[in-house]
Amino acid sequence: MAMHRRGPCSPTVLKVGLGAMALCLAGYILGPPLYWHLMEGLAAVRRSSTSSASCPPCVCDCSSQPLLSIPEGLSNTSFADCAKHDPEVSEDTEKNFADLLSEELKLREAEALENQQRADMALLEAKKMTSQYQKEADKCNSGMETCEEAREKAEAALMAQKKLTSMWELRARQRGWKEGVSKSNTQSQRNTQAV
Repeated sequence: MAMHRRGPCSPTVLKVGLGAMALCLAGYILGPPLYWHLMEGLAAVRRSSTSSASCPPCVCDCSSQPLLSIPEGLSNTSFADCAKHDPEVSEDTEKNFADLLSEELKLREAEALENQQRADMALLEAKKMTSQYQKEADKCNSGMETCEEAREKAEAALMAQKKLTSMWELRARQRGWKEGVSKSNTQSQRNTQAV
């Protein structure tokens, strides 16, 4: 059961309060611009009704008028003279410009030479390192070949030794040798030597 409250916290009072706040906020935000537009409109209507007979129509040929007009007393006439061709000034300017360009070219040439020297030094260092690594690689390859040859020789010697061992073992078996008997004999010999 829902009970409707009466008093300052009821939903109706809350909605009315929020609505009033919204209207006040809208008036605060929109009020000043609307006021000034309304005042300008009223002032324009007053001016047009009182001075429409005495004011001639406006000439609106904007192409002949400059975009920005400077009052006569504030204008600098030397600025307009800047565009005129002065042979002495232009000759000095061209000399200065040529000097600046030649100096810039000399600086860039010096920088390019320095960069070239650095690149040459880096290339020489890289060649030295490459030569050193190549020598080490040759040594390593030579060592690997020697090791491979030694391994092959050792493998051949091992195979020959295995053949010789198997031949002797075969002869020993033919003469009555048994593997278990020899092991026990060697162990008993070790025990007697230890005592």
